[in-house]
Amino acid sequence: MKVVSVVGARPQFIKAAPVSRQLRHRHQEVLLHTGQHYDYGMSQVFFDELHIPVPDANLGVGSASHGQQTGEMLVGIEAVLLEQRPDWVLVYGDTNSTLAGALAAAKLNIPVAHVEAGLRSFNRRMPEEVNRVLTDHVAGLLFCPTQTAANNLAAEGIVTGVHNVGDVMYDALLHTSKLAAAHSQILEALKVQPGTYLLATLHRPHNTDDPARLQHILEAFEIVDEPIIFPAHPRAQKAILEQAQRVPPNVRLIEPVGYLDMVQLEQQARAILTDSGGVQKEAYFLGVLCITLREETEWVETVQTGWNRLVGADRDKIVTAVGELQVPVEHPLLFGDGHAAERIVTLLDSERETIP
Repeated sequence: MKVVSVVGARPQFIKAAPVSRQLRHRHQEVLLHTGQHYDYGMSQVFFDELHIPVPDANLGVGSASHGQQTGEMLVGIEAVLLEQRPDWVLVYGDTNSTLAGALAAAKLNIPVAHVEAGLRSFNRRMPEEVNRVLTDHVAGLLFCPTQTAANNLAAEGIVTGVHNVGDVMYDALLHTSKLAAAHSQILEALKVQPGTYLLATLHRPHNTDDPARLQHILEAFEIVDEPIIFPAHPRAQKAILEQAQRVPPNVRLIEPVGYLDMVQLEQQARAILTDSGGVQKEAYFLGVLCITLREETEWVETVQTGWNRLVGADRDKIVTAVGELQVPVEHPLLFGDGHAAERIVTLLDSERETIP
């Protein structure tokens, strides 16, 4: 069996690592990197640390508007698929790379499998929501990380090919958390002690590209008056610079870090403030409190169990959450058992003959 795996952004590299390991035990994988994330800190370091094979093709698309970026990806992915003629095209998550891979395959009548299917924020203003909904509706196999995701698909009439396999990011974290503890020197480099800082990440255009929202978030960070480590996504760096935003003195703005360093920073933080879906999950996996700088989340289970609170860009809500949020007594296993990648590969193999 031949599978073309399409990746392009930092979260997809993490998700693809455990699946790629399993695929290559039994089958041929062609790894296609769109180049959506392209500098070392956002791309290559993840391939190095997670031992992801060198991509067989790199489209080098880079940054652009949604339409231009997705269009260039479509052209490049189609050419690779015409050359490779795989049994499956495997896409991950909800980025423009996800949608481009799914559309290119669907138009060539190549079966699509979607890892992390069924997630919904129910906010169509988010580009990611549009990407994930469209991808789910052309996919033949839909690998859900939770039962909630499977229920979301059923509500849209999608019941065939749906499997709750667990979360591949949990697989990845189980594989790397011990490596991070053993090899990461990020706390020493930053001269911080475990449990004495907050960790912040910010990358969604809804927050970075709206000067008022970004200002309110940064003002909240200052009022909190605790040390905040802020590995800044390039979009956040650019927004802070172009909008002349004031970075509070208690906020330590640093360059993006690799996966091992990020896991170590997450694991040792007192709490995490983020607008990232992946970081919300990693916080839960690691048993760290999370404050989400959005009005909604796809990972509703983390909120329902008390480990995550939605605050948006509301300055007072952010400050209150940082002060009030307490570690819950219960920490249920919500995202599978760490064997999602194995299930995905088994299903790809067993169901390839059933897809028209």
